[in-house]
Amino acid sequence: MKDKCAVFGIYAPGLNTANLTYFSLFALQHRGQESSGIAVSNGEKIFLYKDMGLVSQVFNEEILENLNGFIGIGHNRYSTTGHSSLQNAQPLLVESDIGPLALAHNGNLINYPFLRKNLIENGETLQTTCDSEIIAKIFASLSGKPLQERLKHTISKLAGAFSVVMSTKDSLIGFRDPQGIRPLCLGQLSKNGDTGWVISSESCALQTIGADFIREIQPGEGVIIDKTGIKTIPSAAPAKKSFCIFEKIYFMRPDSISDNELIYETRFRMGQELARESFILADGVMPIPDSSVPSAIGYAFESKLPFFEGLIKNRYIARTFIQPEERLRKMGVRLKFNPLKEQLNGKKVIVVDDSIVRGHTTKAIVALLKESGAEEVHLRITSPPIRHPCNLGIDMASYEELIANNKTVEQICSYLGADSLHYLTLEGLFKSALKKRSENSDPNGFCAACLTGKYPIFLNADKASDLIPEQKLTKC
Repeated sequence: MKDKCAVFGIYAPGLNTANLTYFSLFALQHRGQESSGIAVSNGEKIFLYKDMGLVSQVFNEEILENLNGFIGIGHNRYSTTGHSSLQNAQPLLVESDIGPLALAHNGNLINYPFLRKNLIENGETLQTTCDSEIIAKIFASLSGKPLQERLKHTISKLAGAFSVVMSTKDSLIGFRDPQGIRPLCLGQLSKNGDTGWVISSESCALQTIGADFIREIQPGEGVIIDKTGIKTIPSAAPAKKSFCIFEKIYFMRPDSISDNELIYETRFRMGQELARESFILADGVMPIPDSSVPSAIGYAFESKLPFFEGLIKNRYIARTFIQPEERLRKMGVRLKFNPLKEQLNGKKVIVVDDSIVRGHTTKAIVALLKESGAEEVHLRITSPPIRHPCNLGIDMASYEELIANNKTVEQICSYLGADSLHYLTLEGLFKSALKKRSENSDPNGFCAACLTGKYPIFLNADKASDLIPEQKLTKC
């Protein structure tokens, strides 16, 4: 599984916003590795640079020196539909009656075909197949209207998942969909005499540049930052919060904040709950690095079994653009993980991972562990079985490809070659994901559609595809 994108914005007169955006995108690289871009405004013009590749591959000192301005927005992209291309890389730049607008978007608009059709019928020319361009065009369409009115209008027209940062020549804007499906937070630069405001997909980027976490931007809320300060635009029609549960399970960095606590603490509790639900006597507990490390530590803590590392992850080999030859491709997970045979030999091990989607990688890992000497491999998964695809911004398999949609837990365990398999229950997941059971213990506070099939937003897919059947859509 891969998330859609990372977005970042900063308003900081007197500071090098391009450099600050660059280092923040580094902190958010886990949310997208296909393309990266930065746009800055000096109050008169917006300068944009973007290209395919990782942040470190796209930018250098010379490029950043030419991006001068007091407002900066950045984007790391991972596309889930259609081809990845420079045309669809972000930020996007469009013209309006108030000058250029730069926009970066994380999410997926499920009413994109309808909005696109309406814009084209109204004479708009679209340059990309990306749903993010639609957001900018809608915002720009209210000619002569103030930013607050444009923002409310734009949010009211969109359906789906959207966390957005936008820059005009003199303002930084951020807003989030009424369900709050994707994360977005607000920070402030107030150390060492520096002043400014920051909007980011995750709070880990704030720490990187020395900004303080202020709060999460609320579902349906918009903020406008300019020389007069910060203005909050509350949602005109607040909806029931449906934060993506997989942000907590997998996507967000463990040092990011969600619901006023570190993701690390949430995942630690998931591991504890797994141990309560499925204790088995073993020689130790190991994670599949990296996202399941806190959960494995939690499992070990609760079960009073030793924690150890059985696999070392090669964190860079998967990000090369040099394709491995056929022999190396067949090695699969061996390119990504090196087993610690001395740690595994003769051991009964509990292996904690965050999810099983198709099952191919997990099957290969189980085989690798047993080939390396593990006597028994007991899988413990910090999510319930994934039985449904996502239509709100997560790259996930189809119904036919999802192993839990086609097999029972016992059949999955047999297919994977594991000695036992236990998924965290839905009740255990929601209990772990909430800091206090007395606070919003309603599981509907999360989108768990991939686990339950209950989608917070529904659109007739057949009707949508009938609108522009010849167009291969790219969701951004």
